[in-house]
Amino acid sequence: MLFVFTGSAIFAQQTEAPKPVAPYSQSVMTETGMLFVSGQIPIDPDTGKLVEGDIKEATGQAMKNIEAILKKNGMDFSNVVKCTVFLTDIGDYGAMNDVYKTFFKEGFPAREAIEVVNLPLGAIIEISAIAAEKIKNRLTVE
Repeated sequence: MLFVFTGSAIFAQQTEAPKPVAPYSQSVMTETGMLFVSGQIPIDPDTGKLVEGDIKEATGQAMKNIEAILKKNGMDFSNVVKCTVFLTDIGDYGAMNDVYKTFFKEGFPAREAIEVVNLPLGAIIEISAIAAEKIKNRLTVE
């Protein structure tokens, strides 16, 4: 893992998640304990290639990539406060949710899902996350 400290934030690159496909940091941790995880597409970190398969396999790999980044920053999915999901086919929304929800054990973060025309490397999904060291509460309206 490579850390770069710039006064008020730590920029981290680590090897359990795929290397970025452009000039950006995998994550940025602020002094206040907020972790910003760059969008993760379903790249297998061992091969450097997109995983083969449908939206369920792709969602699982993108979430595993986020999990690796969270872990290297001393966090897990219970620390995630917000996710953004980009899908190239909003028709995959239900199947994506079937996999996405399995990564959260203590309630769900705030989230939006957006259909887009294209994603890097021809991926069908990209997920970004924001995590916090301390969470005050979660509100779920039922």
